[in-house]
Amino acid sequence: MPDKPWVAFYWCASCGGCEEAVVDIAEKILDVVQAVNIGFWPVAMDFKKEDVEKKPDGFFVASFINGAVRTSEQEEMVKLLRKKSQLIFAFGSCSHLGGIPGLANLYSKEEILSYAYRESPSTENPQGTIPRTSWKENGYSLDLPEFYDRVFTLNQVIDVDYYIPGCAPPPDIVMGAFEALLKGELPEKGSVLSPNKALCSTCPLNETKPDRLLIKDLKRPHEVEIDPEKCYLLQGLLCMGPATRTGCGERCIRVGMPCRGCFGPLDNALDQGLSMLSAMASILDFSPEEQAQLEEVLRACPDPAGSLYRFSLPRSILKGKIRRE
Repeated sequence: MPDKPWVAFYWCASCGGCEEAVVDIAEKILDVVQAVNIGFWPVAMDFKKEDVEKKPDGFFVASFINGAVRTSEQEEMVKLLRKKSQLIFAFGSCSHLGGIPGLANLYSKEEILSYAYRESPSTENPQGTIPRTSWKENGYSLDLPEFYDRVFTLNQVIDVDYYIPGCAPPPDIVMGAFEALLKGELPEKGSVLSPNKALCSTCPLNETKPDRLLIKDLKRPHEVEIDPEKCYLLQGLLCMGPATRTGCGERCIRVGMPCRGCFGPLDNALDQGLSMLSAMASILDFSPEEQAQLEEVLRACPDPAGSLYRFSLPRSILKGKIRRE
């Protein structure tokens, strides 16, 4: 019997939810471990960087990498895994699109470090010390990874073969990726392993949306008692469904919250935020004479970047813009 193929898992700049998503496939994970050997998974097993370096190039049939790339250590590790792997899967929103960490691209490196180590309410740092990348004292030295000026998606750093979307990816999407890999039934390189259709097309509330949807107001979820059986856009809530691909099982919709956009844009969309902005422009019902009222309504969305690009800013055509007060 031939040896089982080897796979690797790695965690970059993310919250850890994607690591949980792997075990969320529940008992089916037993089928996976029976079919493959896990040769690198630092969050779950005691592997070292040297273990990967010793492997021949292309040793792993696939590496599943979650999280965006923010530090020199993360860049070094993903480049190493690219060299040692036949296939690279960007696992989850942060590696696919930049994710929540990508919103840091609205600020400079200096602003981020100053707030984290000097200005935040929970910080006690009388000397105002900021971490250095190297330190020498009494003959000893310490090196820390460099904190880059911006957040990068995985494919902005290395070549990526496939994308597993979601924050975090749901169990059926994860298991579907594993099965397609093991059966040799993967689609063409560069594919997002989720249907290329808008979430609105599978939304359980789609039938409540009129043929011509027009609204005169925008509300934030905490400002209104949401009707869980009525289209959220029709209720004036910013729901990313028109600009987001389906495949998530409408998890947010089914628990009474608008879509946040974590599965990212459709294949033919240039920019997820611009797609949603276009959708909103088509449903906000204001005449040219009502410009003042429109501006007032738009102020109900105090954080456009955080709403339209919550998961996709580094991947967008904007990439991120340093905000100056």
